Amino acid sequence: MKDAWSEAGARAINPWLIAVTVTIATFMELLDTSIANVSLPHIAGGLATSYDESTWVLTSYLVANAVVLPLSAWLSRVFGRKRYYMACVALFTVTSLMCGLATSLGALIVCRVLQGIGGGGLAPVEQAILVDTFPGAKRASAFALYSMAIVTAPAIGPILGGWITDSFSWRWIFFVNVPLGLLSLVLTSRLVSDPPAFKEEVARARQSGRLRIDYLGILLVAVGFASLEVVLDRGQREDWLESQFIVVFLTVAVLALAAACVWELRHDDPVVEIRLLKDRNFALASSFYFLFGVVLFGSTVLIPQMLQSLYGYTATDAGLVLGPGAFVIVVMAPAVVRLVKRVPVRSLIMLGYGVLGLSMWYFASLNLFTDYRREAFARALQGLGLAFLFIPISQLAYSNLPPNKNNKASSLTNLFRNLGGSAGIALVTTLLERRSQYHQSVLITHVTKADPTVQLTLSRIADRLTSAGYTSADALARAPAQLQAIVHRQASFLGGLDCFWLLGLLAMIGPLLALRIRSFDQSGAGRKTT
Repeated sequence: MKDAWSEAGARAINPWLIAVTVTIATFMELLDTSIANVSLPHIAGGLATSYDESTWVLTSYLVANAVVLPLSAWLSRVFGRKRYYMACVALFTVTSLMCGLATSLGALIVCRVLQGIGGGGLAPVEQAILVDTFPGAKRASAFALYSMAIVTAPAIGPILGGWITDSFSWRWIFFVNVPLGLLSLVLTSRLVSDPPAFKEEVARARQSGRLRIDYLGILLVAVGFASLEVVLDRGQREDWLESQFIVVFLTVAVLALAAACVWELRHDDPVVEIRLLKDRNFALASSFYFLFGVVLFGSTVLIPQMLQSLYGYTATDAGLVLGPGAFVIVVMAPAVVRLVKRVPVRSLIMLGYGVLGLSMWYFASLNLFTDYRREAFARALQGLGLAFLFIPISQLAYSNLPPNKNNKASSLTNLFRNLGGSAGIALVTTLLERRSQYHQSVLITHVTKADPTVQLTLSRIADRLTSAGYTSADALARAPAQLQAIVHRQASFLGGLDCFWLLGLLAMIGPLLALRIRSFDQSGAGRKTT
């Protein structure tokens, strides 16, 4: 068995070197999707702009990313997979440097758009490279390494961003990408090459004229997913359908994506291979990726926010709570690789989503006095569920697809995962705001001056303030505001618990969908058996 596909006449290359090479870029790109979040106040201050305007630093990247993701398979065929991949890494690296050097918000947003274009092409091509580099029997091991980067990067991004910003400057959250990008470029140029089957497919397509540019398809896909990403990212800030801005973008997204579906289904060589969703296993895998993104990214945003705003944790302490989840995935990956060869994928996915749902409900059982150990255990339990998902879902996605569809399949699966992540973040931020308001309105009805319990609480608060050095008059005047802060904190906490309950319910959709999986040969042949 060959170690890996390689250029004709070149010596065989260990496929694990290729896996590590593409994982570096995966980690770098996914880290960048979350590392800037905690630095926005510093960016706004440094560029003399408002916080709300600075949020376009995040939105611009996500929109550009969403546009390129579905187009990456087609672009890699047009330019060659290795050439396109290296161009994406180079663009991401150069624009990271430019982001760090930006002197105005407008310049930073332009650089972030370019950075998103480069980053959007990385994950789908990397996944296609892994599928073509490793035979079916070894593919689970490769995806184990890849899954570590996917789960770990979003978890440590906010913590690393906060530490870099506090210790150095917000500009260094972009500068850190430069050495990683250069390393990835050097390794890719030496280790990665297009597989012969891919070259032959592209050559045939060129000879038959099938690689002609589908301008309308590209336009519809780009406009549709860009508008959808704007809706998901800005919806809560703009109050969703109460905002004409959101209504316009949502209308454009629906019309453009509907037209794109009709057009791409009729096209001989579509930019986005929607027809792949006709395969039941691939369609289910895409659904699993979407759910995976919703729960992972939704909880990764929610947990640090609650820990820092309600428990008083620092960004570093919040990161220590998230850490055990990534650790469990790293430890469990080798075991899951062995299990996926012996245990039906259906069973592993049902187990993974079941544990994931239970972990969300465990989070929902915590209270404001919960200590670090229980919080870390809850995250570790979540990591256990996630460990049983990515590798089996990846195996499922490619189970019935011919090799010449790997490229287009990876674009679609990564698109579903990213859309799930955006939807999860939008869901959590919206639900947290709405449910916190609801709980506060309920709690306030019970806080009346005539209530003896309220009077006792105000008296205790006033005593504490007097002990802290306030005069009796000041203490009595400040006590109601302190009580109101307690009510607000409790309402926010209850809103967070509601989010965890909903994420748990969504995770439990996974086992139900898994019942529909069509069995296939998991030994590596990838042929359907029933």
